[in-house]
Amino acid sequence: MRVLIVGNMGYVGPAVSAQLRRTWPQNVLHGFDNAYFAHCLTGVARLPERALDTQFFGDVRDFSDGFLAGYDAVVQLAAISNDPMGDRFQDVTLDINQNATVALARAASAAGVKHFVFASSCSIYGVAEGGPRRERDPLNPVTTYAKSKIGAEKALEQIDSAMTVTCLRFATACGMSDRLRLDLVLNDFVASAMVTGKISILSDGTPWRPLIDTLDMARAVDWAVSRSPDNGGRYLVVNVGSDERNYQVRQIAEAVAQALPGTALNINKNSAVDSRSYQVDFGLYKSLAPNHQPKMTLEDSISHLKSGLVGMGFEDKEFRDSSLIRLKVLESHMAAGRLNRSLVWRCEEQSQCNY
Repeated sequence: MRVLIVGNMGYVGPAVSAQLRRTWPQNVLHGFDNAYFAHCLTGVARLPERALDTQFFGDVRDFSDGFLAGYDAVVQLAAISNDPMGDRFQDVTLDINQNATVALARAASAAGVKHFVFASSCSIYGVAEGGPRRERDPLNPVTTYAKSKIGAEKALEQIDSAMTVTCLRFATACGMSDRLRLDLVLNDFVASAMVTGKISILSDGTPWRPLIDTLDMARAVDWAVSRSPDNGGRYLVVNVGSDERNYQVRQIAEAVAQALPGTALNINKNSAVDSRSYQVDFGLYKSLAPNHQPKMTLEDSISHLKSGLVGMGFEDKEFRDSSLIRLKVLESHMAAGRLNRSLVWRCEEQSQCNY
């Protein structure tokens, strides 16, 4: 089997590459990435792309004709990947997360690709009262990022082909990575507790967030790249996570404080309620993928983050302004003239690169 992982040089990609290499040692694994965050390596002794046979560089918005010929599966991880970036780059977010995803899937179908896997998000439930949300429940997105994921899902359903399409609605990502992000709720809490001895929650702590570790996200992709259409249908949208890891934000903070004794909690009980609050029902994923269920507990994720940050020699109290925050990386590229306003590398528009 030949698999192309698009967006493999981000936060989740290294875990996906490693998982697929372990599971399918004889398969051909290729990566394709724009390399925005290629340099954001964290505490690794070897380049994570060593797990691949070939690494390609390019923009998901500009695939060349015929590039997908010969692949059996395409995994689409590439995205403007969180709410602050989505708010700053709204048009680009829709173009990459939605339009480019759909164009990629159509090209994959035309090339005879058998499996297309799309990394969607449970954030599309947005404001969700009345208990855990199932796949067919109403959607209520509150961000450009969430809206782009919904748009992609709906368009993917309309592709008329024999290609098996799996939209993995992931819970909120967390955990250690070879390209760590600290702009995620659990990761931020662990980093803050380690370097400042405190966790400050900007909301009243009541919003719900389901969590999933990057290692378990990779297990879900592993399942999806070879999923039979008899198991869920030709087109499938499925919530990916575990019922046991639906937490309120304050519960996440309390778990971090327990793992890092001496951490002070500061909860702003007088703040406006964060409208983004949703519990998710993961029963369908449990029934369809019993051998690929999440294994990482909240305590496991915290422990891996702690040991990973220690191994990095992490001591930066100003980490929210560092390269561990994805928006800051893009802003740095733009300030240096490497990226334009559409997040296209300027060296692709000039005769010579300036970096």
